[in-house]
Amino acid sequence: MKHYPDWLNGAVIYNIFPASFYDSNSDGIGDLPGIIEKLDYIQSLGVNLVWINPIYDSPFQDGGYDVRDYYQVAGRYGKNGDVTRLCREAKKRGLRIMLDLIPGHTSIEHPWFKASASGEKTIYDNRYIWTDHIFRRAPGGFIGGDTERSGKYMVNFFSFQPALNYGYLSPAEPWQLPIDHPDCVATRNELKKIMDFWLKKGVSGFRVDLANTLVKDDVNCRGLKIIYSDLRRWMEEHWPEAVLLAEWSEPKDAIRCGFHMDFMLHSTKAYSSLFRLERSADVIPDGRDGHSFFRQEGKGSCSSFFEYLQTQLRAINKRGLIAMPTGNHDLPRISFGRTQAELKIAYGFIFTLPVIPALYYGDEIGMKNLTESPNREGAYLRAGCRTPMQWDRSENTGFSKAPVKQLYLPVDPKGPVVEDQNTAENSLLRFVRRLVELRKTMPALHPCAKLEVVHASESCAAYLRKRGRQTLLIVLNPANKETLVRVPALGHLEEVESAGTIYVSEKSENISIQIGPVSFYLFNVI
Repeated sequence: MKHYPDWLNGAVIYNIFPASFYDSNSDGIGDLPGIIEKLDYIQSLGVNLVWINPIYDSPFQDGGYDVRDYYQVAGRYGKNGDVTRLCREAKKRGLRIMLDLIPGHTSIEHPWFKASASGEKTIYDNRYIWTDHIFRRAPGGFIGGDTERSGKYMVNFFSFQPALNYGYLSPAEPWQLPIDHPDCVATRNELKKIMDFWLKKGVSGFRVDLANTLVKDDVNCRGLKIIYSDLRRWMEEHWPEAVLLAEWSEPKDAIRCGFHMDFMLHSTKAYSSLFRLERSADVIPDGRDGHSFFRQEGKGSCSSFFEYLQTQLRAINKRGLIAMPTGNHDLPRISFGRTQAELKIAYGFIFTLPVIPALYYGDEIGMKNLTESPNREGAYLRAGCRTPMQWDRSENTGFSKAPVKQLYLPVDPKGPVVEDQNTAENSLLRFVRRLVELRKTMPALHPCAKLEVVHASESCAAYLRKRGRQTLLIVLNPANKETLVRVPALGHLEEVESAGTIYVSEKSENISIQIGPVSFYLFNVI
């Protein structure tokens, strides 16, 4: 089995929350034709893989993660034919489209659930996880008393998101089915049909929501490995160039089970040590302090992150890839409490690691996390990172021509916009474009190129990337004070990209680098 398609080696992901990207029909909500209109802009970023959050028919109680029909585009986003057109137009620009896939649950409005909950005998009786009686005691995550069926059903997140049934690794109750039960296999086969439906329309893969939750009471991912290995074999036979990206946050497990890539997310302590946000902006406020490596106070650390990353890289051993996001629809924006100068340092770090960078829409211009945004479609605290894309200084920041009160979420009239940053020489947008271009042109920034950490402290990081004859040295200092770093004598340092100030003294035995506050430097070693 091939580890992953070759085209992933040069991948940079751009993540779009469709309701907030661009509104083409002036109804206040972004749509697929709007994304098509902005493909030239997306191409200008240099990315090559566009991940779009759910576009399926839904009652939108959870931003589209409550699917009512997997085979139908939600009317507000367009029609099924728009997906085909999007993929066709994207391909002309060297872009691929990746859809969100929600395999673990549906909406209670899905026809499968309605049939399963009806109390009548149907082929969907075991499509969801039900106890055998309404008064049966069940562990947390089960609710009941609101359907005709005498039983409680498991939910995955909100109460209106019933869990689909892929089985239990070791069933302990009569109503718990093993993963090889025909009805559980039928759920798995339906997932293949859904994927096949959209792959035939031209998409190049799927980001899999809550990927590690399908099998209940799993141990050491044994059940998940059976399910995803089966899915991967099917893909290898029918769609060998398509990819699966997991929302798992444990690459060694996700890739062992059959994924091509796994996201490193905020749930990972190592990731949190880099980008922890102040408590007022946390998705789940929990009383932890807000120190992180990428803060000017210089009280965070990057050593635990490097240890985690290198452990994961050794475990996957080039059989898959790690994706690292600047943010996503569930996270407060990385810009919270950070200046654009600070964001350059953070992005310089992400884009020079042995990972696949994933740029959340708007992060390329430093869009703010609007913490006072009203709840919309179950977003709650997450609404602040889902506000409309800011294109220019026209009404509604160029997102929509709809009346202000009709917009999906409020815009930020004083925030950064694409139009301004397109022309500003030292803008964040232009810096991001240069970083993306460097990943294409420098072999040592290949995701499988060697990483060697030469310095990691509270206020500075220095590391080498090596591939073939090329060696790069990356030095960065997010703190608000100068830092002295000494690294082994490597050769002459030729500056490739920078943000900030630096003084380099090259000696025969070592290189002394006095790096200024909030600075990033990428050198070619010659």
